[in-house]
Amino acid sequence: MTAPIIVWFRRDLRLADNPALHAAAAEAAVLPVYIDDPDDPWQPGAAARERLHDALTALSASLERRGSRLVVRRGTALEVLHELVEMTGAAGVYFNRRNEPWWRERDEACRRALAGRCAVRDFIADVLFEPPAVCNRQGGPYRVFTPFYRAVRRDHEVPTPLPAPRLIAPNEWPAGLQVEALDYRSGARWADGLRAHWQSGERAAHAALDNFMAHVEAYPQQRDVPAQAGTSNLSHHLAWGEISPREAWHAASAWSAARGTTTTETGVEAWLRQLAWRDFAHHVLFHFPHTSEAPMNEAYAALEWRSDPAAFECWSRGRTGFPIIDAGMRQLWHTGWMHNRVRMLVASLLTKHLGIHWLEGARWFWDTLIDADLPNNTLGWQWVAGCGADAAPYYRIFNPVSQSRKFDPDGTYIRRWVPELRDTDAARVHDPAGASPEYPRPVVDLAPARAAALERPRQGPHEARA
Repeated sequence: MTAPIIVWFRRDLRLADNPALHAAAAEAAVLPVYIDDPDDPWQPGAAARERLHDALTALSASLERRGSRLVVRRGTALEVLHELVEMTGAAGVYFNRRNEPWWRERDEACRRALAGRCAVRDFIADVLFEPPAVCNRQGGPYRVFTPFYRAVRRDHEVPTPLPAPRLIAPNEWPAGLQVEALDYRSGARWADGLRAHWQSGERAAHAALDNFMAHVEAYPQQRDVPAQAGTSNLSHHLAWGEISPREAWHAASAWSAARGTTTTETGVEAWLRQLAWRDFAHHVLFHFPHTSEAPMNEAYAALEWRSDPAAFECWSRGRTGFPIIDAGMRQLWHTGWMHNRVRMLVASLLTKHLGIHWLEGARWFWDTLIDADLPNNTLGWQWVAGCGADAAPYYRIFNPVSQSRKFDPDGTYIRRWVPELRDTDAARVHDPAGASPEYPRPVVDLAPARAAALERPRQGPHEARA
């Protein structure tokens, strides 16, 4: 038997439409490897680690059903790969590329170090298109989503997903850890809610996609209503690579084609835009790597933000006195997920009304979301804060009361997550103002806070006030 090829799994925890795995399986026996690298500056947050434990367990089971197994190691990636190549005589190390800055640097370092010892190949797996492939007429990157999306639809075709390959096991298996040994599970009580709400693995991802496609025609009308199951619930599967964006894209396109209609006619276009938005996030971080820590729009780099630990504590624990905000933050704490419309609202309150730095919110999301990934977390927070890839920056300020009335008119979502208001009628549930002695007063006065938010970007860096 020929020497095996190491397939280095990262956030591509699936067998189907996995280009690195597919290429390796076509050439040799496959040695699947996952490395817990302590040098990674973007270690998954507490909720994501819980989710990652289950994703790795599911991947391991999928491999075992095909006569393979997942070799789990802990250590600096390059050192682990060196050791495995030396130990197994591997003919190659194959992996799927990442677009995050540090991971790109690490991948390049591994590529250079291993090049003289074995074949090193990388592939595109986590996005619809490699970021440099979508460029404007000047050959540069897009900075606003709408023209990016127009270019995607006009000039590019999403590649057909690859099937799960037949795997040949190597002659010998190197020792590895059990997934449990990575200690991704905290044992905390809050983690029970996460496991109760979500299923992990490639099979669960495809089941979620099938379920969504059965109701996709209603997506444009229901996606902004947090009380309804109107979204795909695929974000965590996409974040951990249990399903690829290409699989989701082609499923939507095939749904429309089977009905003899275009995606625009069926409303599927709204879903394709969301998949393209995810690509745009990777595109922005690839071309503007500083945005994980600094604003894309450099004009806002000197903007002063308020330091208010008490207000942040109220926000993070769902005690702001604004029901739609508190419902979202409690949903996040209990399930590791929050409805996308509500994510925008809670981010707007923190950055615009409270004037707290978007990075504080981004870090909280990183620690509490099961679907946290750096490109989308960064793009979303900068978009709401008004300092990122956006044509309408600082003057977009969401009013949590009017938004609540519009998207949760009966208060169903609020009552589910804010039990203090379960007996409050629909007329008052969005702005309870003392309706329940257990519910807090608003942490900020919206009108003057909005006025201050509009004024702050107009001030010079030395005139801004806390």
